Amino acid sequence: MKGILGRKIGMTQVFDQDGKLTPVTVVEVTSNVVTQVKTTENDGYEAIQLAFDDKREKLATKASLGITSKANTTPKRFFKEIRGVDINNYQLGDEVKADIFEVGEMVDVTGTTKGKGFQGNIKKYNQSRGPMGHGSKYHRGVGSLGTMLPKRVFKGRGLPSHMGVNTVTIQNLEIVDVDLENNAILVKGNIPGPKKGLVMIKSAVKNNGKVNKRAELVNYSKTEEKPAEVENTESAEA
Repeated sequence: MKGILGRKIGMTQVFDQDGKLTPVTVVEVTSNVVTQVKTTENDGYEAIQLAFDDKREKLATKASLGITSKANTTPKRFFKEIRGVDINNYQLGDEVKADIFEVGEMVDVTGTTKGKGFQGNIKKYNQSRGPMGHGSKYHRGVGSLGTMLPKRVFKGRGLPSHMGVNTVTIQNLEIVDVDLENNAILVKGNIPGPKKGLVMIKSAVKNNGKVNKRAELVNYSKTEEKPAEVENTESAEA
């Protein structure tokens, strides 16, 4: 098991050498630092704590400053634990980069969904509305709340309430590309959360260690130089 913290930048699409188009989500993974290594003897379980995203010292709490100072790093905004890792491979203050994952590896991505505010049953639970005319007194209501007996609302009944801001994990997503130059990971498909939202990428629980073979992506950043023969022909015509 291994993992890293990052920010969801947005979605785009890439092409491979076989001409296949793949929609991907770009995750920025910069300045991940191991701030704690927890052992069974001291904490009762094995885990590592990762810190992500620099922040001003003035905005940091004393507790977080104490943690980051021991790791000899700058104040961080987010702290997350990852269990099930081999703690022998990590030391306090180590920097975790995007190269811990490889292209084609299966991962689980955890994020916080977008907040929708207070919503009714039609939007939140996809229920159907009632008739909008002909004397109907039921339009977008919640419907029946129960029978005459037992004279109460049953547990689990969907009612208007706050929607979104839930921790969601999408399993078995594939890593399409690892960009070490820009500290980014391209994950196939969509992942939960808004843009610039915090996400955690971990090894897939159900397909741990599985790596799919993928064709190399097409890179359009390098433009080919114009052949010399073409340049001479153009100059002669002029």
